[in-house]
Amino acid sequence: MMRQAGRYLPEYRAIRAKTDFLTLCRTPELVSEVSIQPVELIGVDACIVFSDILVVPEAMGMELIVDEGKGGPRFPQPVRSRDDIDRLAVPDPHDRLKYVLDAVALTKKNLNGRVPLIGFAGSPWTLATYMVEGRGSKNFRYVKELIYSNPKDAHRLLEKLARSVAEYLNAKLEAGAQAVQIFDTWGGILPPDEFREFSLHYIEHVLSLLKKNGAPVIVFCKDSNHSLEAIADLAPDVIGLDWTIDIGKARMLVGSQVSLQGNLDPTMLYAPPETIRSGVIRILEKYGKGSGHIFNLGHGILPDVPVEHAKEFVRAVQEESRRFH
Repeated sequence: MMRQAGRYLPEYRAIRAKTDFLTLCRTPELVSEVSIQPVELIGVDACIVFSDILVVPEAMGMELIVDEGKGGPRFPQPVRSRDDIDRLAVPDPHDRLKYVLDAVALTKKNLNGRVPLIGFAGSPWTLATYMVEGRGSKNFRYVKELIYSNPKDAHRLLEKLARSVAEYLNAKLEAGAQAVQIFDTWGGILPPDEFREFSLHYIEHVLSLLKKNGAPVIVFCKDSNHSLEAIADLAPDVIGLDWTIDIGKARMLVGSQVSLQGNLDPTMLYAPPETIRSGVIRILEKYGKGSGHIFNLGHGILPDVPVEHAKEFVRAVQEESRRFH
């Protein structure tokens, strides 16, 4: 489950009641504890190292503020000029992001081989949107103005981000992550041509710089089903699917090239347990028999989902998928 450690778990909320969000992210012992909570409490088949995608821009030199309950993270001085872009550093993750690497190593140790460990990062385009807008946005006015009015500056920023993301993911793999995922949350705000130029091109750059040593790489581009074949052409090991595409159709299009991860609508976890199980079965039937499918939500689990419903989701996947091997 994306965001599998989080507010839907009372045990997570108990830790957050005593610790602000960024302090949690920077404290390896707490990161390890909240990362392992879903493994022990929900029964998921992999552990995702808890963090936030915006620690990378912060490490590049931006001030990051997380206002608790007031609209989420923000950068008070967003990137709006060539000078702003030039001031950004490509950080050494062993220096500026050592707390994340320490959390990866500690979580790997504490898991003691129970389940695999996944690390993640935002895609260059998604990080750029937050850095240029300064916060979440409805129309993405500033970042779209940048790509349409000053594309050279946009490419300079995205190239710097691609190198930063690749070095960060490589360091996570060295620290013990057994797979990594790239989240392109905002790829879907771009038309298909611009999506290829400003998002996919830089995901490809990240992939070219990764030292995988056999570790699988997952690429998730939300609202970008118009470019599924182009994403597959980047040759990640796995493509994450949001809930707006039929997984059977996706398998026909690209399933011979890559594995697929997805794609239950996260809001289905509000439904009664029997409805959740029916939704799981429907996706399994659409995918059909054979390997190459990692069952997952089509985006992050929502913070007010009942814990029992999350458990039923995992139980249903683990029980029903045996029929489709």
